[in-house]
Amino acid sequence: MGITIYLGAYFGKKLDAHFMTEKKTYTIFLTLVAMLISLWSVLAQLKNINKKDD
Repeated sequence: MGITIYLGAYFGKKLDAHFMTEKKTYTIFLTLVAMLISLWSVLAQLKNINKKDD
């Protein structure tokens, strides 16, 4: 989970530096997308664990 969020923030910073944005738009957007992907991944894993227990 942490690696996904880190990579989202890292590439967001790189895009902001490349396109010289002032409001860090890419960093915020990619970090939020990475958080959503991480959350979805955790929920999918929990769902699989719960199926195995039944």
